[in-house]
Amino acid sequence: MLSRIAESLFWIGRYVERADDTSRIVDAYLQHLLEDAWIDDDLALRSLLGVMGLEAGESQVTRFDVLSTLAYDQAAPSSCAGALASARENARRARDSLSSELWEALNSTWNSLPQMIGTSTSHQFFSWVRERAAVVGGITDAATRRDETFQFFLLGRSIERADMTARLISTRAVAGPAAPDWTTLLRSCGAYEVFLRTYRGRDSDSLAAEFLLLDRLFPRSVLYALETAERCLARLDTSEVHHRSEADARRTLGRVRSDLEYQPLLALLHNLPEQMQRVQQGCSEASDAIRVKFFPSATDDEWIGGQL
Repeated sequence: MLSRIAESLFWIGRYVERADDTSRIVDAYLQHLLEDAWIDDDLALRSLLGVMGLEAGESQVTRFDVLSTLAYDQAAPSSCAGALASARENARRARDSLSSELWEALNSTWNSLPQMIGTSTSHQFFSWVRERAAVVGGITDAATRRDETFQFFLLGRSIERADMTARLISTRAVAGPAAPDWTTLLRSCGAYEVFLRTYRGRDSDSLAAEFLLLDRLFPRSVLYALETAERCLARLDTSEVHHRSEADARRTLGRVRSDLEYQPLLALLHNLPEQMQRVQQGCSEASDAIRVKFFPSATDDEWIGGQL
């Protein structure tokens, strides 16, 4: 497969997942602010921007500022609208490698963006983003041959999911009392009901953190996403000589995964912000290593990818 096509597929997976997860995180924050009138909005919204890797500036941060930056800005790949637009642009470049259904799902989503931004409430917009991401994911899972096309898409989606779930978890530690509670975070991931079934009705902060971090069967847990990314890399590495340098993506992700998997839970929870920062850093380093190994032409060409 041409490296340009492979990179496009990788970034389609990342951007669609980014739009989905950003909508979940921002929606959870805004719902929490509506439910608790005692929270300092400026502090909470500043912490949200910080978790998403953005600087708030000196002036007071409003909900309008957050929505403009993280939801509606089509020129910013870190926003929901921008991520969906970037996914569609990458799909256009890789049109011959995509099924007609997948292209139509991404293209119709892009065409509907102006109307949704202009007419819907923020909650309606975020629900729509999650629905469109589910459509794209469903088409990919149900109608894509498990060849390189699928592996690059799944690799991008898994790395982005691990990174964004780590950001979601870190909100509890970074924002303190201004952050959504664990129940809200579980609901934002669609995980609350399955969490209760898994732990037979028991509900505690430590169990919720353990579930989102380490559950081997829940697709949005950090551990599950990292393991999936490692499997994709193993299937894509078809070379006969399996030399793995320190900068190799599989080694990087494996190091992050083992650090989570074999560390005592209490120690993990005690240093949660630092641990989640390591996950994010590992995902960034793995993405760089993937670009060098699989997409060498990207160093010379402009590309709609690599923006966090």
